Amino acid sequence: MSKGILIENSLKFSAKIIKLQQYLIKQKKETIISKQIIRSATSIGANINEASYGSSKQDFIAKMHIALKECAETEYWIRLLKESEYIEDNYATDLLNDCLSIKRMLVASIKTVKSNIQ
Repeated sequence: MSKGILIENSLKFSAKIIKLQQYLIKQKKETIISKQIIRSATSIGANINEASYGSSKQDFIAKMHIALKECAETEYWIRLLKESEYIEDNYATDLLNDCLSIKRMLVASIKTVKSNIQ
């Protein structure tokens, strides 16, 4: 898997979350969760991008782990928005699919680099 694909997917996902935040604020008058999800979701891509410039394999792994944790947090916020009926089921499913796809790629990348170290 190419790091470029992971960076591109995380960027597109962040753009979707920015649109979600705008919807939540304008249409639902919701600001607390929207601030949380925008921070965690945009942090995924930022950490992936930063990892690609890591000074060592350990630095790369550390940044990718941060991205993975942010991805898990974002997944939680999406599920909460769905359960609280702030967003439609199909919209939540689309976002969750994107989030889980990125999560799988992060796990695979981390495993690959760890196996290359050993």
